[in-house]
Amino acid sequence: MSTNASSSYGSSSIRASRSGFSFSGSQRPSRPGQLDQAIVDHLSGGMDPQQINEISHVSAASLLNRVHQTQDPNIVQRVLTLVDREGVDIIAELWSDADPDSLPGILWRLYTLRSWMRRSSDAISELWALGEPVDTAASAIVGVDRPPVAQDIARTADSILSGAFQGDFAVALERAGAFCEVISLGIRAQCTRLQKASTDKVGSPSRSALATQLARSLHSAQALHTTGRDFVHGAHLWRQGSLE
Repeated sequence: MSTNASSSYGSSSIRASRSGFSFSGSQRPSRPGQLDQAIVDHLSGGMDPQQINEISHVSAASLLNRVHQTQDPNIVQRVLTLVDREGVDIIAELWSDADPDSLPGILWRLYTLRSWMRRSSDAISELWALGEPVDTAASAIVGVDRPPVAQDIARTADSILSGAFQGDFAVALERAGAFCEVISLGIRAQCTRLQKASTDKVGSPSRSALATQLARSLHSAQALHTTGRDFVHGAHLWRQGSLE
């Protein structure tokens, strides 16, 4: 097990709990082409928080409905790769502060989860092997039948997001929730390994450096656990017809 994965998850690359994920050091291209220019102009000039909240809910519902009602593969692909092509600035302003039990809050978490999974697929595949050493119900829910390699993680990321837009939205959220929980367990298992390895003084980090690394990693594990619960709760609300 390499130490690269631990550095990936012990950093600020995962923002804690209620706001989902945030990626430090990422470049953010200008704006998503699907957003109305009037919305972009208002945001760049400042907008009342209540107006932003209203627009966040309308835009999330409109985006989801548009894909559900179309058979055009080009539209589907553009929506699925929205963050890849356009960056996250405007989407973040609209959705990142939305409550996790709302549609914009859940869509924000799904998009950022996909981006994180694709960018960190190598490290995540190692963490999956630690968090799920033997296939369990989580493997079946997520759709991973074996310890995944990086390419499997990337495919799973696309599959979860596309399933949200083209399949059963609640099932997609449950898959995302199970995935987050396994990786959270993987980070905790990695911390345990690191603590045991630190007893060997050869090449081990200093006590303060180790404590900092472990604290960051455990913080990331808790953030993933909480976000996973948000996904599962969102699935419950969707089935009740109350995720808005």
